Amino acid sequence: MPDEIATRFTEEARHFLSDYLKKIERCLESLSDEQIWWRPNEESNSIGNLLLHLSGNVRQWIVSGVGGAPDTRVRQQEFDERSQIPREELLARLNQTVAEADAVIARLAESTLLEQRTIQGHERLVLDAVFHVTEHFAMHAGQIIYVTKLLTGKDARLTGNFWHHVRP
Repeated sequence: MPDEIATRFTEEARHFLSDYLKKIERCLESLSDEQIWWRPNEESNSIGNLLLHLSGNVRQWIVSGVGGAPDTRVRQQEFDERSQIPREELLARLNQTVAEADAVIARLAESTLLEQRTIQGHERLVLDAVFHVTEHFAMHAGQIIYVTKLLTGKDARLTGNFWHHVRP
């Protein structure tokens, strides 16, 4: 039974990350590069900055922290970027990072979920790292959806049979 719980947890985390990524991609389809880098004020992040931040977070916590790849993240650069990296490049980076994280999460066994890893200088359970990344991704996906609606004045039609994958 515990192995079944671990499998279900990792399957759901992988599904949610994939689903959030698809919603972000759908939003970006309706935005220009200028809109992706728009910010209402200097204290707010653009969608472009959020995409860089998501790539950095997922890479640091899952690919590096859980998977063991070198951690080369400089977090502040994600927020300082102003060069208007094109949408295609931003999406390619995020897709690559999520694919690498998905491979790491897919390999996790029950015993691994309870192992400690040092991430951002703190000891964390692997289970906590996966949970953190999933909820963090959801939060920023929601911000991207909101800003997209704000900029376009349109519903991105992101709802639907969202829970169809959940087994009883």
